[in-house]
Amino acid sequence: MSHIYEALQRAEAERIAGLEALVTAPLPEYEPEHPSLASSLAAHRLQGAELGAAAVAEATPEKLLTPGFFDRVARRPWNPMLEQLPALERGGVSVEQFRSLRARVQELRDLKPLKSVLVSSGLPKEGKSFISVNLAINLARHKNSKVLLIDGDMRCSSLHRYLGCEVHPGLSEYLAGKAEILEVMQAPEEMTGRDPMMASVLENITLIPGGDGGDTVADLTTSKRFEELLTAVSPYFEWIVIDSPPVLLVSDAVNLARSSDAVLLVARSGVTTFPVAQRAQNELKAANVIGFVLNAVDKPPMSGNYYYRYQKTAV
Repeated sequence: MSHIYEALQRAEAERIAGLEALVTAPLPEYEPEHPSLASSLAAHRLQGAELGAAAVAEATPEKLLTPGFFDRVARRPWNPMLEQLPALERGGVSVEQFRSLRARVQELRDLKPLKSVLVSSGLPKEGKSFISVNLAINLARHKNSKVLLIDGDMRCSSLHRYLGCEVHPGLSEYLAGKAEILEVMQAPEEMTGRDPMMASVLENITLIPGGDGGDTVADLTTSKRFEELLTAVSPYFEWIVIDSPPVLLVSDAVNLARSSDAVLLVARSGVTTFPVAQRAQNELKAANVIGFVLNAVDKPPMSGNYYYRYQKTAV
């Protein structure tokens, strides 16, 4: 019986060893019977690897911003035009109007991804830059959100005048390849003697001014570098607001809108006609137009005693 038991143990050990060898042995690579097919598959595998590497390289911006880059953004003197920045006020009808606009934009973000908002209008003098800078300020007031404000109207830059700062280097220099991302960004230096609330809000804003666009602006707005810019900075900001040229005069706004998540159009009360607003929307039919802002309304819906009674009783 002992010999039989030993024989059974040896047989079981050999069976287990055979199974382990079968499991651990590498599978043979498939080789087609036709030699040309085998070489074709090998070529496709190599080409696929090269295409994958190329796709990763193409999707990677020239210089990815690293954590802590806010400390590397240039601090420059800002002297904001307070009379043109009602969103900086502590309270009042204008503040409530921009809060309402902010709430509408945030509601849309709940429906689909939304971070970069391009602000445009049909024609000049309708208030798109005014809306852009005040919307950015109101977004920055909410939960100390980091906001990037970009002046995409490189033909007629104006955001730097609202904030009282330098206009270059700016977006045009970056799109032309003459400057890198951090070189065209600026933030306000410490504002001593200013209202602490105003100073804390502006510290949440980073500006890319328009720069010196020159005669090549139309070509610059078609550059892939704008899309690369938004891709690179997006992880570091809660919102990106882009002021663009009027859509019915030049093609710049349409070009910039391709890289933006949404477009907000501005109409001026008593000035913008319905055909102009309709044409502006049609020009941007390939973009995500989320609505119109009616600017310069003589009598806002929330005004007078009603507003102040509501403010007094609000918790």
